[in-house]
Amino acid sequence: MMRRFYFVLALGFAVLSSAPAHGQGTRLWSQSKFDELERGKPDGVAITSDGHLIAGPSNTLVATTPSTYVWSVAADKAENAYLGTGSPATVLRVSADGKTTKLFSSKDLSVQVVRVGPDGSVYAATLPSGKVYKLDPQASDVNEEKATVVFDPAATAEKPKYVWDMVFDTEGRLYVATGGPAGIYRIDTRTTGGKPELFFKSDEQHIRCLTFDAAGNLIAGSDGTGLVYRVDKNGKGYVIYDSTKREITSVVVGPNGAIYAAGVGEKGRETLPPLPVTGTASVTIKIVQPGSVGAFSANTLIPEGSEIDEIAPNGAPRKLWADSDDIVYALRWTPQGLLAATGNRGRIYRIHEDGSYDDIAHLEASQATGFADSERGTYVSTANTGKVYLLSHGDAAEGTYLSDVFDAGVFSQWGRAEVETGADSSAGSFDFYARTGNIDNPERAWSDWKKVTPNVGPLGLESARFMQWKAVLRPGADIASVGINYLPVNVAPVVDEIVVQPGARVVPGPIENVQAQQVPINFPVRQNPAVISFAQEPGREPLVGLRDKTAITVRWAAHDDNGDTLSYAVYYRGEGERNWLLLKKNIRQTYLSFDAQLLPDGPYRLKVVASDAPSHNPGEALTGDKVSDRFVIDTTPPVVSGMTAHLADGKIHVELTATDATTPISHAEYSVDAGPWQYIAPVGNISDSLTEKFSFDAPLRAASPDTPAPVDASEHVITVRVFDREDNAIVVKAVVH
Repeated sequence: MMRRFYFVLALGFAVLSSAPAHGQGTRLWSQSKFDELERGKPDGVAITSDGHLIAGPSNTLVATTPSTYVWSVAADKAENAYLGTGSPATVLRVSADGKTTKLFSSKDLSVQVVRVGPDGSVYAATLPSGKVYKLDPQASDVNEEKATVVFDPAATAEKPKYVWDMVFDTEGRLYVATGGPAGIYRIDTRTTGGKPELFFKSDEQHIRCLTFDAAGNLIAGSDGTGLVYRVDKNGKGYVIYDSTKREITSVVVGPNGAIYAAGVGEKGRETLPPLPVTGTASVTIKIVQPGSVGAFSANTLIPEGSEIDEIAPNGAPRKLWADSDDIVYALRWTPQGLLAATGNRGRIYRIHEDGSYDDIAHLEASQATGFADSERGTYVSTANTGKVYLLSHGDAAEGTYLSDVFDAGVFSQWGRAEVETGADSSAGSFDFYARTGNIDNPERAWSDWKKVTPNVGPLGLESARFMQWKAVLRPGADIASVGINYLPVNVAPVVDEIVVQPGARVVPGPIENVQAQQVPINFPVRQNPAVISFAQEPGREPLVGLRDKTAITVRWAAHDDNGDTLSYAVYYRGEGERNWLLLKKNIRQTYLSFDAQLLPDGPYRLKVVASDAPSHNPGEALTGDKVSDRFVIDTTPPVVSGMTAHLADGKIHVELTATDATTPISHAEYSVDAGPWQYIAPVGNISDSLTEKFSFDAPLRAASPDTPAPVDASEHVITVRVFDREDNAIVVKAVVH
């Protein structure tokens, strides 16, 4: 049965009548999924894939290097760790007490692989030269000129460009995995001057990783089409698995003979572009790296993430684990499960035979790159930044899980903690703490941690907006569910924006009229050049109405921090008036269209009042309001007075005065004998007043051949129409002889 993880806090105190008004009932902060728990910070605590918190291994920072990348880690019998680094390229020796000594330095880009041989010597492979050096573990700051070279690709017939992995067999011979071209070389390091021999050749781009099975066969993973080879003691290769991924980043063999292979990248295309590397002699080299290795430098996610496949002893493969975000760089088998070092979030996973898994470490680095076993724990190397950690073999004596910070949205009261344990959890195996604050950073003046007895009484914490809890686990602990309920203090709703559009009406349902009849009723565009978003904010979606001079539409945007359901009322007030008069109340949508005739011509403002009454008992509701900008209603046409018209020199001379009570006169037009309309400007040419005078000469219209002969050829009709700014128009005429 799937175990689920809940956070439930029940409110355990009475609300007095003098207390502040609260939001709509008690609410639940619930975290019931692995992905939600991942937002917290475990230290010595494992997060299981089915949502439990259990005791996990401790992870201790052993050393931080000057390098950006630690590509590889190895350990000797004295518990010393050896680190192969990049930027700069060195081999560092880290003692058990964390003291760091530079063992080797190179002018190359990086030390890609470091291994400890059976005789205690340290072997380091550099990139891009592809050389392998043999180092004295007790030496100090040896450069590449003084180090012993045991593998030089330039001395081989194939001349490979890169070394990606190295492994020793039971007889002490060194096997080197190369790329460009892909191959495996064998070197007998037991004899001085042992020459490399090409042990296995592949038509892939790179051989990326190596290990041995119990029978002494070499298991190799490739980059190109993601193949896993079994190479026998005679160098005969056989493809035992064709992965769905492009690159095999790590292989490991379990005690029952099962092979585990981590794959990354999409087949058929390069995951990352070539990495340019500038040499010390001003030579630019193009290094076509395996995609996962390039991700160290780019610090970006590989498309399609990673997967780990299990190849059973009988050869049958199955997908064991997959993740779309994490990239697997290294695998290691342990009795507790298969460990996977991943990026780009610095996670260590422990994967079980049934496909379930535990997140056992969040490292302070972008990538966990490699493992090296020692008696006191497993060394873990990292990149971005270059560090080495020690992961304990067993569970930590005491581990801590720190939840993410929860934002209640508003000032809230916090109730009783309810913590449910797993069926196998031992009594008294964990402690529970909580704290609150009013800023999202807990390090800035929050309350102190308070130890809480689960399931007994209220938390007793100060009321605040933010909350965080902490669990301290010991071996045997299994927290199956935790929860916190909270009661928000009610806050008034806020009306954010109002826009008023005279001459438009919103009608229910789709608008089927022609485009020319539609009027957009939208809020002004928010200008923020730093943010480009194509997503429409809720409440600001486009609203389209129909052109209607007899209507007015107002729309608004509002929010409530408690998430309460809101209702609205709309009021109006004329300029110079003191009282707000109700247009309509109990509105649930965020717009209102009403008849303009309800308001006589003149300037007005509207007020929208938002209320959270639908979510509260009578008398407990709060309101918020906002007043619109000034707008003008004008549905009455201008008035024309003093119009005169007479013939003079073959033209009609017209004079008139137009007056509007509300908005300035816009313009006028005339027509002679039903001819086309002609624009005329007022005296002075500028239309900016409630009263404008017009004086103009209108040429007579030539008679059309199709028009019947007039009874009186000297009679003409001139028609004038005058518009105000709201397009209200009056039409007048005069007859002249």
